[in-house]
This record gives sequence, structure tokens and C-alpha cells, in this order.
Amino acid sequence: MESKVSEGGLNVTLTIRLLMHGKEVGSIIGKKGETVKKMREESGARINISEGNCPERIVTITGPTDAIFKAFAMIAYKFEEDIINCMSNSPATSKPPVTLRLVVPASQCGSLIGKGGSKIKEIRESTGAQVQVAGDMLPNSTERAVTISGTPDAIIQCVKQICVVMLESPPKGATIPYRPKPASTPVIFAGGQAYTIQGQYAIPHPDQLTKLHQLAMQQTPFPPLGQTNPAFPGEKLPLHSSDEAQNLMGQSSGLDASTPASTHELTIPNDLIGCIIGRQGTKINEIRQMSGAQIKIANATEGSSERQITITGTPANISLAQYLINARLTSEVTGMGAL
Repeated sequence: MESKVSEGGLNVTLTIRLLMHGKEVGSIIGKKGETVKKMREESGARINISEGNCPERIVTITGPTDAIFKAFAMIAYKFEEDIINCMSNSPATSKPPVTLRLVVPASQCGSLIGKGGSKIKEIRESTGAQVQVAGDMLPNSTERAVTISGTPDAIIQCVKQICVVMLESPPKGATIPYRPKPASTPVIFAGGQAYTIQGQYAIPHPDQLTKLHQLAMQQTPFPPLGQTNPAFPGEKLPLHSSDEAQNLMGQSSGLDASTPASTHELTIPNDLIGCIIGRQGTKINEIRQMSGAQIKIANATEGSSERQITITGTPANISLAQYLINARLTSEVTGMGAL
């Protein structure tokens, strides 16, 4: 096709891949596929959603840059609408940002970050969106997740700038695309007991290797990884992918003085507390900064196999902190794989 300069870069055909969770995909598809059909018709972009029983799906958007920007705008506004609907019966006053995850060939990420982080800083400052490039490649691929958070308008401007960078710096070498794996039931060990992850809970697993331990230990089920979310009553927080905790950029640190602080407590097995704290406290500090919540981890109690985590902040701060802690736990659990 003939190239011409348009807003956001050359008006050439581009393909952008998005990584979404099942609930997000359901929102994009809509009842009987009506929402995605409308998005295709109004944007002029081709929107394809990967098949399979996977906790994550790939949404591929292809078309001229103008059509891609329209499709992104519709997706961003749909996600904002979902957030508003979730908050309608909630005491939370601060609205979480809209978050999208792009899947970008690792060979293009250097250009996106820029020398000393100059390019990504420029994109953040000029658009008002938070942009985070994952340090690790997605499993079995040469692609990385790029997480964008902010208002729909900020996200659209951010995507435009990312598209320009991708056009100016094509991928080098062959790209192995990320393909989400079907939902599996990984087995983990905690306190000498094996557990399988089923939905949001870890269920004791009758593995031959743990039968001797079971004779000596009381079989207590793992606490649910998805705790009740105070900002979205009646909903449990889903388990999230390994990149989510590392990529998601939340609100600024500190409690919002206009909203009364509340407290929520979680119980985490000692075996998994390390993945929440991170080396020299890097992960817990990251979660504190992203969520804006105060997070205290109780000291280990002799004879107890669990640790208490106390989260203090606004309902929105607490929700984001829980979300990020869940994502760290999921990263640790799925990283071990099935034994």
C-alpha cells in the first residue's frame, strides 16, 4: 500500500499483540461477540483472539496505524467502563488506572527503552502514561511484555509513540512468538505437603512423595491466594501471570488523606514469604510503591508455618496491593511448574 505520513507515524500496516486475562477477553468479546464485532467495524482493524482454555489469551490487532489507534481507543475506553461499573457499589474514591499489556519482540525493546532509559522516560512524560518493559522474556518466546497504565487518552497517545518506535526499529532476527499455555495444575510444596492449584485455591495433593510427611503433619489446606477484594465487593482477586507483578505500575506512594484508611490482613505460608519480600526487600518495596499502601510483614512465630501480612490504606490501595501480592505468589507457583 502507499505510505503516507499520518498522526502517530507512517500510515502503514502494523500488527500489535496484546496479552489479556480471561475476564478482559470476555469484556472485549461481549455478549454473542457483539462488542468485538462493533470494534472491528468501527475501527477498520482486524482483531483476532487466540483460542484455547488458557488463563491468558493473545489479542492480535492488524491494520493501518489509524485503524489500530481507533481499536486501541475502543479497548481502553471499554476497560475504563468496566472499572467504573465495578466501583459503582464500592466505597473506593480513587479509580485504578486502565492497564494494557503489549507483547513486543525483545529485539525492539532496547529502542523502546532508549539509551539510559531516555526514550521510555520521554514517552512517560509526554503522554502521562506509566510504561514498564519486563526484564524477562515471556516463557518459550523472544518477546517481552510492555505494560501501559493510565487514562484511556494517555494510553492511546502512548501506543502511538510506541508504534513509531516499532516502525523505526524493526525486529532483528527471528521472533519466537509467545503462546500462552492451557491452564494446568502445577504442584507446589509447602510445609512438607504437596498442593495443586485449582482456581484460586491450593488443594492438598495426595502425592506419593508427601505421604510420610502427611503422617507426621496435620493436613491443613493452603490459604486462598485470592482474598476478598474490598474495592470490588463479592469478587475474588484472580491469579495473574508472572509478568503482572513486575510490570504493573500503580498509583504514587502514600495514603490519600481524603479517604479513611482501612486495614486488611493476609496469611502467607513461610515457604512463599520470600517471593513477596524479594532480595533485600526489593519486591515488597516495589509493591508498596506501586500500590501506595503500607504493608507490614509479621516476624516468624516459632511453631507456625505461616506469616501475617497487614495492609493499610484506602480500599483502592489495598486492592492493588493484594493484586500485586497475588501476582508474586502466582509467579512463584507457576515458576516451579508441575512436579
